[in-house]
Amino acid sequence: MTANLDIKPDIKLSVKQTFGIDSDMEVDAFSKKNEFVPEIDKDYKFDRDTTLAILSGFLYNKKVIVHGYHGTGKSTHITQVAARLNWPCVRINLDSHVSRIDLIGKDAIVIKDGKQITEFKEGILPWSFQNPIALVFDEYDAGRSDVMFVLQRILESDGFFTLLDKNKVVKQNKFFRLFATANTIGLGDTTGLYSGTNQINQAQMDRWEIVTSLNYLSLEKEMEIILAKNKNLNNTKGKEKIANMIKVAALTRKGFIAGDISTVMSPRTVLNWASNSEIFLDTGYAFRVTFLNKCDETEKSIISEYYQRCFGEDLPESMVNIQI
Repeated sequence: MTANLDIKPDIKLSVKQTFGIDSDMEVDAFSKKNEFVPEIDKDYKFDRDTTLAILSGFLYNKKVIVHGYHGTGKSTHITQVAARLNWPCVRINLDSHVSRIDLIGKDAIVIKDGKQITEFKEGILPWSFQNPIALVFDEYDAGRSDVMFVLQRILESDGFFTLLDKNKVVKQNKFFRLFATANTIGLGDTTGLYSGTNQINQAQMDRWEIVTSLNYLSLEKEMEIILAKNKNLNNTKGKEKIANMIKVAALTRKGFIAGDISTVMSPRTVLNWASNSEIFLDTGYAFRVTFLNKCDETEKSIISEYYQRCFGEDLPESMVNIQI
């Protein structure tokens, strides 16, 4: 990894002014950004409870895990908080390809003084641990068992992390912060929606000091998010169209919970649908290419009925004369 970051928070920010949340809390922040600070999305809408939980992680060095359905913006919520604090942030997706070696480090052959030597190269985990980094583990419940036991050493550490591969103990930076996102909350997938997720050792779950849930929003909140990204729809006709899109999404969510369908529309899907409807100038065709084509053939009639109920018109079997 790159050299250590010799920086620390040097300003305080008002939560009320920075995030628009009614709170007297002030949080540590950096006055300058560097290459590890995420870009600010000026249109991002913050959920109050989730934001306060994440801010508590930054302010009080609490380990925070955010769980909820896919597409609700769990990871983005953390990175957008970090962006406004100018807090360096690194995300690691714990898919099946991430190994213990990827996290800890490994021996590598390097050239020094014209000679080949073997040198241990630290991985992302010990490097982050020693720096003012907000480390975010995405898909935490999809991690391999050998990886999860490595992470437990970070979770239970009291300011120190032992690199067994190097017979070295590294000290935690005072401003290192740890976050995670998960679709389930450590109990495994009981819905069939998130294949590849695993049960998490409950002793490990206990070490996450703050657990917050970010699930589907109210129609009004979801509309705010979509209008922020599609400003040309911010009119009476556009708002009516978006409201109907969100109602279709709500029906898919109810249908999924009831076991009628196996594919569900996330807020991200609605956002893509709204965007595609502006590209194709056809709401029905945009619905088909954004969501319906992802669904099981046996369920398409049910989902088409959801569309008909919300838009008051049938979804045509085929679309023609689409102008791009």
